[in-house]
Amino acid sequence: MTSIQETLTEKLENKSAKVAVLGLGYVGLPLAVLFAEAGYQVTGIDPDERKVNILMSGVSHIADVPTERVAPLVQSGIFTATTNFDVLQEMDAISVCVPTPLRDTKDPDLTYILSATEEIKRTLHPGVAIVLESTTYPGTTRELVLAELEKDTDLKVGEDFFLAFSPERVDPGREDWTTYNTPKVIGGITQTCSDVCAAWYRQTLKTVVPVSSAEVAEMAKLLENTFRMVNISFINEMAIICNRMGISIWEVIDAASTKPFGFMKFTPGPGIGGHCIAVDPLYLSWKLRSLNYNAGFIELSSEINSNMPEYVVQRVQDAMNDRLAKALNGSKVLVLGVAFKPNIDDMRESPSLEVITNLMAKGAVVSYHDPYIPQVSHHGWALESVLDLLAAVAEADCVVISTNHNSYDYQAVHDQAKLVVDTRNAMGKINYNPDKVELL
Repeated sequence: MTSIQETLTEKLENKSAKVAVLGLGYVGLPLAVLFAEAGYQVTGIDPDERKVNILMSGVSHIADVPTERVAPLVQSGIFTATTNFDVLQEMDAISVCVPTPLRDTKDPDLTYILSATEEIKRTLHPGVAIVLESTTYPGTTRELVLAELEKDTDLKVGEDFFLAFSPERVDPGREDWTTYNTPKVIGGITQTCSDVCAAWYRQTLKTVVPVSSAEVAEMAKLLENTFRMVNISFINEMAIICNRMGISIWEVIDAASTKPFGFMKFTPGPGIGGHCIAVDPLYLSWKLRSLNYNAGFIELSSEINSNMPEYVVQRVQDAMNDRLAKALNGSKVLVLGVAFKPNIDDMRESPSLEVITNLMAKGAVVSYHDPYIPQVSHHGWALESVLDLLAAVAEADCVVISTNHNSYDYQAVHDQAKLVVDTRNAMGKINYNPDKVELL
């Protein structure tokens, strides 16, 4: 064990180390707050000045992190937020939690990782632990981040600084599994890197799971989310198949779920959303193309899920024709829920936005309601959530349940609506009239 490793490990374990978190969004802020609550002096760094100012006023902008947790940390000075990356030169440990979106071409956009790496390199000094949490393709930590950090410098990974990858596993809105108690996989560039970075995370998180390399940790994240994406696409296709055969997919799922082994329940919907499941598998697919391999399973799954909003709109059009003898063109359609999943305010990659876009393309007069999202814009259109939900339901020719928030009174919606197209089986939990409810 080198003296640098010994000194840094001791500082991490006795919590005298200064910690920085790059990116204060859905991943970075919960982690920064946990580090601060564990006793570290934490600096959150984000280029968004508005976000920084909100945090420094003691207010949280993330629903999963209550202001009541942020305020005392800011007041005590144990947590500060800044837009100034120069503070990195004072840090002993850095967690990188920046976005990794897809370009319009479905290729990885690593701009934020590259920018963060450049800032870290500019201030790189002996005795610092660096953990990349941003989801990306296997090889990014070694081939991109490490290569840049070691270029034109005498500092060596595993000796002078310690680099690892630890995939975020944030599921917005959950209260049972949080950043604290969800097991944390971590894989270093070297064994020494793994040891140092795991020693750091163990002081804050309940369970740390070391793996043999950064590549294993990177691939584990993609396996988790690709597994979900493939299974969601499968159940979405089964919903289409069941509809063609006049069978209820929801009854089929309930029947299959009675099997105590060999079956895992997934449910269909208008598509997939969120930053992880909708995006991460395509990082893997892109990487494999560079290795002259076509990830057919992933590509097909992505295609099926991407087509679901259009399929939902076709079901709306057919239901209006069959049940109301009305054309979709010129009709009023109310969409319930634009978040990508229930009970949160996160719209990232939400299929509801594509449902609205496709409805508008068919000439529908679209409005929406979401208790968590007061206004939304997408692909050139902008809408505000209707204020009187039941009045809007009664006025609409068709109500489309796209996101099944728990706060909705589905019986009241059903009673006021002329027609409901339900993509989430929300009506399945009430006493509904099948003549005016179309289940996906």
